[in-house]
Amino acid sequence: MAVQPWGQPSPHGQPSPYGQPWQPAPTPQAAMRAAHADRERTVDVLKAAYAEGRLSAPEYEQRMGGAYHAQTYGELARLVADLPSGPMVAPLGAAVPVVPPTFLPPPVPVRRPTNGLAVASLVLGVLCLPTMGMTGLPAVVTGHLAKSQIRTSGEEGDGMATGGLVLGWLSVLGWGLMFFFGMLAATLGG
Repeated sequence: MAVQPWGQPSPHGQPSPYGQPWQPAPTPQAAMRAAHADRERTVDVLKAAYAEGRLSAPEYEQRMGGAYHAQTYGELARLVADLPSGPMVAPLGAAVPVVPPTFLPPPVPVRRPTNGLAVASLVLGVLCLPTMGMTGLPAVVTGHLAKSQIRTSGEEGDGMATGGLVLGWLSVLGWGLMFFFGMLAATLGG
């Protein structure tokens, strides 16, 4: 009966084509070259398995030597295929990315669109300052509509709507005071 590297006989008396009968068939990712960090992760899995009593001392030493001499992911996977953790985060057979995620640029946050009524409210509020025009009331109306839409849609522009509301209400207040004092002057003077 043929004896395999870790002292386990093969079921048919001849060596298994994959080294152990419990090992998975090779995949294209298994032929990918392993890095030193991959070997270290495999050694960490072996250390944990030895500390938990899953491996005997001679088996641990053999697998540790195999990990440091492994050239591919497949060789590393065979060393830990019967243990709870493997050398890769992805399951064996899953596509291995060409560039590890560590070296990819950070994901770009998705910007929410800005509410158009909020922009309009701010513009109308700013326009009422230099001219003391009648754009204050439309600034207030569009500001309140923008705030309502922002609450339901989650769009950006809350600060712009607030700015338009403040400037619009100041303009409306200014016009109201002018009207009040004009009426007061007309009744007192006339």
